[in-house]
Amino acid sequence: MRNIASPPLNRRSFLVATGGAALMASTAAQSACAHTEPNPDPIKRADPISPTERASRLARLQQLMREQGIGATLIEAGASLFYFTGVNWWRSERLTAALIPAEGEICIVTPEFEEPSIREMLVVPGDVRIWNEHQDPHKLVAGWIQEQKLGDRPVAIEETVRYFAVDGLQSALPSLNLVSAAPLVSACRMIKTAPELALLQEAADIVDTSYRSIAGKIEAGMDGQDIFMIMSAAITEHGGTAPSGGVQINEGSALPHGSKFRETVKPGSVVLMDCGCRVDGYYADISRTVVFGEPTKKHRDVYRQVRMGQEAAMMAAQIGTPAGAVDDAVRALYESLGYGPGYATPGLPHRTGHGIGLDIHEPINLVHGEQTPLAAGMCFSNEPGLYIPGSFGVRIEDCFYMSQHGPVYFTQPPNTLDAPFG
Repeated sequence: MRNIASPPLNRRSFLVATGGAALMASTAAQSACAHTEPNPDPIKRADPISPTERASRLARLQQLMREQGIGATLIEAGASLFYFTGVNWWRSERLTAALIPAEGEICIVTPEFEEPSIREMLVVPGDVRIWNEHQDPHKLVAGWIQEQKLGDRPVAIEETVRYFAVDGLQSALPSLNLVSAAPLVSACRMIKTAPELALLQEAADIVDTSYRSIAGKIEAGMDGQDIFMIMSAAITEHGGTAPSGGVQINEGSALPHGSKFRETVKPGSVVLMDCGCRVDGYYADISRTVVFGEPTKKHRDVYRQVRMGQEAAMMAAQIGTPAGAVDDAVRALYESLGYGPGYATPGLPHRTGHGIGLDIHEPINLVHGEQTPLAAGMCFSNEPGLYIPGSFGVRIEDCFYMSQHGPVYFTQPPNTLDAPFG
């Protein structure tokens, strides 16, 4: 795999060299909307989320509940429970869930033998109520709700709560009015604070540094799992937890999430790597595409077109712009280059990007039709890949956040197949 140093293209020269001058002209009056500040330390370490911040999150949720006439919100174990309470718990057939009232302290329902662990993790004021194996946890939840004297106010259910928990509660309290908590929880989690952005930056730095560390380590005969294991080890070495993702090779790179067939590296192979990790629960999600050996003209052309797509997305991603307009801008560019139309291949069959935070995919998405306006603190992936079925695909993926002045990359995309890790 070649690793020849070449002078990096700046924003203007990149677009002019790739035929994107029209895109540049459309934003000539804007200040630089996507940049990464120089950082002598490749990994900027961040502090964990503090109890004070989690308390402020709860206060925000409770304010929204009061404004919308909601009596309480039910959140099962998972990312949202961790977000609001600090309790990092897994889901099983045994219910562990938080009940958050519009006023007052929260209550967590959990099995009795899990109570010590839950109390250790809980960093906000709250009650813990326990149930034993022969008891019905849904009756415990219903009893708490009755104690709150909510009147006719509904109880909101976080959107990932499993059916058995909802059905059990409804059976215990048939007259209870249940509504979706998605607008409430998303309104809190969608806008990241400075401590959250710092954790997302650290996770991104770890993955980016890990990619750079494996340059030259891909060898002929390796398969996707071999390459991912090298990357996974590098992520762990640099402090990331839960390395995730996968590697697609040759024709498998034309399938966005890979093929069941095992492919191995050989001269001319396209290797598409999609890797991430977590830091204090916050995700990084970065993709890089390399060619083992000498890239062809077609490889280089498609790679450069994908970079044009990334830049089109960054130009469109401005405060107040509907999120779907970012995807529309990329798709219009690709159609002008002969791809598509729309989501057809050869072209871009998936959305341009997704929200990212404590979940690797979370609201909102950069996808056609999404009307939510972009706001400061939102975080997204930028991954407008191009896929040619039966041949190869290219995806370059970097995440960014919305500042008051526009989008800012966590990591800087590479500009050339001659230095595919930057």
